Amino acid sequence: MTGQNIQPIFILPESASRSTGREAQKTNIEAAKAVANTVKSTLGPKGMDKMLVDATGDIVITNDGVTILEEMQIEHPAAKMIVEVAKTQEDEVGDGTTSSVILAGELLKNAETLIDQGIHPTVIAEGYKLAADKSQEILEKIAEKVDINNKETLYNIAKTAMTGKHVEWAKEILGKISVDAVLQVMEDSEVDIENIKLEKKQGGSIHDSELISGIVIDKERVHSNMPKTVKNAKILLLDTPLEVKETGIDSKIQISDPDKLKAFLDQEEKTIKELVDKVVKTKANVVFCQKGIDDLAQYFLAKKEIFAARRVSQSDMKKLARATGAKIISNLNEISSSELGSAGIVSEKKLGTENMTFIEACKNPKAVSLIIRGGTEHVVDEVERAVKDAVGDLAAAIIEGKFVVGGGAVQIELSRQLNDYAQKLSGRKQLAVQQFAKSIEIIPKTLAENAGLDPIDKITELKSSHEKGIAKAGLNVMNGKVENLLTKGVIEPLKINTQAIKSSSEAALMILRIDDVISAGKLDKGPSGMPPGGMPY
Repeated sequence: MTGQNIQPIFILPESASRSTGREAQKTNIEAAKAVANTVKSTLGPKGMDKMLVDATGDIVITNDGVTILEEMQIEHPAAKMIVEVAKTQEDEVGDGTTSSVILAGELLKNAETLIDQGIHPTVIAEGYKLAADKSQEILEKIAEKVDINNKETLYNIAKTAMTGKHVEWAKEILGKISVDAVLQVMEDSEVDIENIKLEKKQGGSIHDSELISGIVIDKERVHSNMPKTVKNAKILLLDTPLEVKETGIDSKIQISDPDKLKAFLDQEEKTIKELVDKVVKTKANVVFCQKGIDDLAQYFLAKKEIFAARRVSQSDMKKLARATGAKIISNLNEISSSELGSAGIVSEKKLGTENMTFIEACKNPKAVSLIIRGGTEHVVDEVERAVKDAVGDLAAAIIEGKFVVGGGAVQIELSRQLNDYAQKLSGRKQLAVQQFAKSIEIIPKTLAENAGLDPIDKITELKSSHEKGIAKAGLNVMNGKVENLLTKGVIEPLKINTQAIKSSSEAALMILRIDDVISAGKLDKGPSGMPPGGMPY
């Protein structure tokens, strides 16, 4: 019947909420911008720190982007997507997390300007995709090659990564041990940072941090009569227990005769002695066992002056194999002296308040340990994050083989060339590319703001230098001047920038294309169908 009011149809539960169209886009963009603004003040050498306090009162003090965002436990779905940008950057490079988040937020902020002008989000997304692809090309062209024989370049990459952390005054020593560690584990221009073990201990000062040409494990010798130090160590790695094997099924042995009990115990002792004799026959004087070592076996090993540690983790066993050249043995019957590893010295030492085992002076170890020291727990944690950034940057620079100049130099040059590229485009995509170029300038702009400098003046000065052909001109936040930062050693791996643009642009594109947000949380029910805690009273 015409003119009759149509009853509204509800397809979602009453508890559901929904925002559509421009409202949904605006909400998502605001959430992304809020995340970016959270970490913005931490960027660069003059960036500030955040103190994060959890529900139990534990404190984290840091300016590391991904650490801040993870500790904040962000819930908004669009904001979570920006946090994923930081996590991806951390996993792929280990550094540049703050930059990637700030860039993602700025891309969305400038996209909103275009949406307000009536440009469809899909058109903006297409323009951003063109700009992101072109950015990768430009970055490849303006990057410099890394010479792994030039340690000065590698030191500068490590020191740049640590600038702005709590380790300013110790970055020389930390930079050196980071470079030495990465070069030590490098094989065929490939670096697996899993082979660099970071062992952090509270106590001492940052200057007490050191590189061990071998591995440090948080285990001590299993018997007090074992030697505390073994020189010219021949190392056996066991993945099988030095104890009597238990049966695979539940069983009970009943012994009524005392002689039979003695025979049973004698047989057990004989079995363990045979196991130890097999170890002794290899001429090994150090044993690391992934499984257990029986008390009797410990006694026999101590009598033979063999150093032994048990329950060594699988990851440490693999590192020990790479450091000492030993093979991990799973069958004692097939053991030979050729499968032993070697180390100049194996010793039990006190590190902080714990006894640990040091396997040192290994010949050409392909796994090493970095001991991180600091006066307090919070300092040690931040030093560890700084060293991780340095090691990640060095690995990325060596694997990719290229670096770029920091201090906003690469972003200004990239923005300049993207604007030139935009002139060759027509239609609304040109506007999107121009906004992409403008977004990239947020990095040098934020560096200037955090250093207490006028961002407009410094961006203008930077652009002027680049227009004159000084492509390495960046902002030296220490003296507030725009200068050639390549000569100052402010350099970073190319991959920091390529990955940041890749992940931030992809996240921005995904958020831009969302025009409907439906939130319909369900009540968790137990197996009986009742809510947790049973029915209400």
